[in-house]
Amino acid sequence: MNIKSATYIGSKPSVEQCPADKKAEYAFIGRSNVGKSSLINALTLRKNLALTSSTPGKTMCINHFLINDEWYLVDLPGYGYAQRSKKAVDKFQKMISDYVLKREQLICLFVLIDIRHEAQKVDLAFLNFLGSNGVPFAIVFTKADKLATTKVKTTAAKYMEVLKEEWEELPPYFITSSASKLGREELLAYIDDINKNL
Repeated sequence: MNIKSATYIGSKPSVEQCPADKKAEYAFIGRSNVGKSSLINALTLRKNLALTSSTPGKTMCINHFLINDEWYLVDLPGYGYAQRSKKAVDKFQKMISDYVLKREQLICLFVLIDIRHEAQKVDLAFLNFLGSNGVPFAIVFTKADKLATTKVKTTAAKYMEVLKEEWEELPPYFITSSASKLGREELLAYIDDINKNL
């Protein structure tokens, strides 16, 4: 897929305020600092389309980016650790669950997981939440450039083995690196295939 245009549309604090058109949406979510914004920039080949930060929890709204005037990439707030009050965390959780469960335009949720870490309880709980609610999703392992090439595939396979303990059918997964653009073509081809079948 060739990305000809990528435009930041806006940040909204609730699902009700998201764009009213019916264009397909592909949303990115993951724990704070997993590299959501960096991956969006790598996919679109735009350096500062999504603002990145070394501070966990920087994304605080639902951010829409219009791709090729046809569909949206959506950057969601991170879940899990962030230096926020309980009230703020509860607000984020409601924003995320409202979007994930109520947004009719959501076609696929990409759950980003840092490949350097073993399966974390917070990620597994979130994946189970998606599965029990029938939300279509795929796993995207990030930061593959931080591991030795030989370890990347075995680490991802090990993670999927953990999921097998709970899941009969495993979701698709991708191995990516925003720095080296690894996995970019595969991820865009996956979105392209879905778009063609909508």
